[in-house]
Amino acid sequence: MNAMNEEIFKSLDNWLRQQGYVLAEDSMTVMHRVLWLLAILLLAYLVGLLCRRVLIPLVAKVVQRTKVTWDDYLFNPPVMRSISRFVPALVVYVLLPFAFQGIPLWLSFLQRATLIWLIIVVLQFFIALISSVYELSSQHEELRNRPLKGVYQMLKIVVVCVGIISIVSVLIDKSPLALFTALGAAGTVLMLIFKDSIVGLVAGVQLSANDMLRPGDWIKMPKLGIDGVVTEVNMTIVKVLNWDNTVTTIPPYTLVSDSFENWRVMQESGGRRVKRSLNIDMQSVRFCTAEERAAYEGEEWYAPLKDDGKLVNLTAFRAYFTDWLRHQDRINQDLILMIRQLQPTGEGLPLEFYFFSADRSWVPYEMLQAEVFEYILAVLPRFGLRVFQFPTGLDVKSLTAGGESQPQ
Repeated sequence: MNAMNEEIFKSLDNWLRQQGYVLAEDSMTVMHRVLWLLAILLLAYLVGLLCRRVLIPLVAKVVQRTKVTWDDYLFNPPVMRSISRFVPALVVYVLLPFAFQGIPLWLSFLQRATLIWLIIVVLQFFIALISSVYELSSQHEELRNRPLKGVYQMLKIVVVCVGIISIVSVLIDKSPLALFTALGAAGTVLMLIFKDSIVGLVAGVQLSANDMLRPGDWIKMPKLGIDGVVTEVNMTIVKVLNWDNTVTTIPPYTLVSDSFENWRVMQESGGRRVKRSLNIDMQSVRFCTAEERAAYEGEEWYAPLKDDGKLVNLTAFRAYFTDWLRHQDRINQDLILMIRQLQPTGEGLPLEFYFFSADRSWVPYEMLQAEVFEYILAVLPRFGLRVFQFPTGLDVKSLTAGGESQPQ
């Protein structure tokens, strides 16, 4: 190979001297070397310009005409620009021996510099490629909600570390394997330095493999005051936008080592549960009068109860309100719907209303709850029922005023 390079160099050198481009008789003058170097750099520039102006637009047109979408990400502008930077560096590296034949010191120096240039360009290519694969996976139906950002960040770190080791090996003229062996002895120190990154990566893999967390999930961790939507999951932090518009950042391993509530299943299901109770004054529970039962005649909910000999007003209310809930479009009728009694206490008889809102959004869900309980409070007197509540200042004032108005 060296003999072939020397023959080619001599032929070109003779041609340059015949044309008058070489000023001295000795073809190895400094001017001669400079002219060769400038010619190589010019050629590398022209090749790079050709890639940017012709090759990249041509590939872009071909990619646009294809029906698949994966090539739009793998051949995006950052990836193609990194390829266009690689070609000039390769041209310079290959042609340098022609310009510095017989000067091993300068040739070694320039080849090392060019090799470092090549390594940097290759690093840029792989980083751009990893980013493209991440964007592609973000569009995939099964992967878009997985917390894969931390995995891709770790891949970029690995690529950068390999690149740095390769550059150092070029500078000191040692094999990269020897440097890797030396780094193995310093593994304990590196583990301490990158402890959070390593633990975060392992936690991120666990979160992804077990499908525990996705961007967009609503999570709650009362212990840490977290109640909001996950906006970002990467290698070292998880960002949560709370409902009060504050942002909480926590390490991923906290979500693996501690418990948290994830409301994703609720959001993906057909409804959001409403489970609230109201305390009924037990002294207001009684049998319905004949006048009350006559007023219920003709109503659909009363038909199954009309043959009961003695009808309790609380039973009538539960039947009426269950039927009312069944006719509400904003309540999911395919899920559980019931009104049940809980254990009586000194504060009355708890009556629990259990149903599911068809709209899982926060505001419509709260509005439905409010309207349902407002209607309950308004309709209870029709059945002779009262809500239990402790006496207020107004109640005491009324009792006092009633006592003063009695004759002595």
